[in-house]
Amino acid sequence: MRSILAIPAVVFLLTGSAAAAEPQPTGEWRTADGRANIRIDDCDGALWGIISWEKEPGVDSNNPDPAERSRPTYGLHILLAMKPARPGLWQGQVYNPENGKTYDSRISLTSPDVLRIEGCVLGFLCGGEDWTRIKATEVVPSQQRPPASQRASRPKEAPSAPLSACSGIADSSGAAHKGGLK
Repeated sequence: MRSILAIPAVVFLLTGSAAAAEPQPTGEWRTADGRANIRIDDCDGALWGIISWEKEPGVDSNNPDPAERSRPTYGLHILLAMKPARPGLWQGQVYNPENGKTYDSRISLTSPDVLRIEGCVLGFLCGGEDWTRIKATEVVPSQQRPPASQRASRPKEAPSAPLSACSGIADSSGAAHKGGLK
């Protein structure tokens, strides 16, 4: 009788630990074109992503809010309030600083080291690309220091502290974001 009761307990423990070991999209990712790295963090149950490295520093010149057009793209939130839709799939929005538009988006892991990101217009015109996970052992470009003109407008951070995608968001719902976080 004890062995019969032990079987469901073992099955529960094995399936629970397998689910816990499922890869997550948090961490550092290199965009498909290699021009930027995106850091994704879990912020109270929603995934947010920021530009954590750029090959060429830029500004958010196409932002629909003219007051935001001079802010640096380094540290900019681009993945916005991505919430789990089902196992392995998160849905939310993506902000594209290249055109200043925000799109409905979804992300999923196609493998532990490949993240598929898709953005959609009108719910059916979709495009996407694959990002590659940057492993801790991989040599990554050093975090660039923005030009002095951009540093003055950025909040000061501890020099050794990595950027966090959870910084600067009002709440995990994205209520503070309309064409870019303030």
